[in-house]
Amino acid sequence: MKLAILSREPKLYSTRRLVEAAELRGHEAVVLDHLHCNLVLEQGQPGIIYQGQKLEGFDAIIPRIGASVTFYGCAVVRQFEMMKVRTAIDSQSIVRSRDKLRSMQILSRAGVGMPKTAFTNYSDDVPAMIEQVGGAPVIIKLLEGTQGLGVVLAESAKAAQSVIEAFHNLKARIIVQEFIAESKGADLRAFIVNGEVVGAMKRQGKEGEFRSNLHRGGSGKLVKLSRAEKAAALLAAKSLGLGIAGVDMLQSTRGPLVLEVNSSPGLEGIERATGLDIAGKVIEYTEQLAQKRKPTTTVKQ
Repeated sequence: MKLAILSREPKLYSTRRLVEAAELRGHEAVVLDHLHCNLVLEQGQPGIIYQGQKLEGFDAIIPRIGASVTFYGCAVVRQFEMMKVRTAIDSQSIVRSRDKLRSMQILSRAGVGMPKTAFTNYSDDVPAMIEQVGGAPVIIKLLEGTQGLGVVLAESAKAAQSVIEAFHNLKARIIVQEFIAESKGADLRAFIVNGEVVGAMKRQGKEGEFRSNLHRGGSGKLVKLSRAEKAAALLAAKSLGLGIAGVDMLQSTRGPLVLEVNSSPGLEGIERATGLDIAGKVIEYTEQLAQKRKPTTTVKQ
């Protein structure tokens, strides 16, 4: 199998591990910077030019698209799809997962447990919105934030109103969520591949930090998920159409509550916490996709 890994950083842990896992299985793995891919559109012949050469002969791709370049990265993935190249994560699913509001609407419709969440574009509704999620303290999130950035804990209604009004004045789009006190600054990350939880860890924020992201100094350790937690994670990934996903959940008195579904979950934290070959699972799944018969284009008569 000739495999392309779409990544801007070949030296990143996740990228290196995917290359290693692919080569161990006898595949050719090429890292492509998706921002350097030029898309060529012409009648019936979509193509991609990379470093002056037309990309050909790939059986599958694994997108590692950063949040800051979602638009262009998804355009590249979509171009590969038009070229009948299998993708481990399809472009539309990445788009769904990156829009926090849209993804939560989809999860809500699917019956996935989640913290109470409110969204408004009208500042005069701020006090009512705070009450709609259970009152202060509340979590305020930028819709475009990642890795814990753009996430604020407002401990009083007055503080929450000030923060929300400040974001609105900056024309920033936000959501307001209830604060789950019993989670105590910890969350669960379930790593899903092909409808199966292949690894899970509990992430604990450092002392005094309500965010548990490893990028914010949190720590991760192996955890065994309950049946309800597994079911919630699998339903969340399935609802967004993701064959590969990192599902973040809080443990609460009313069961697991999904915070976010990540379409490009990192491998470093989960592999170190679990000691498992998660990269190998991703490659195995991609192999299965590549072996399926490629779709053909039919013309209705």
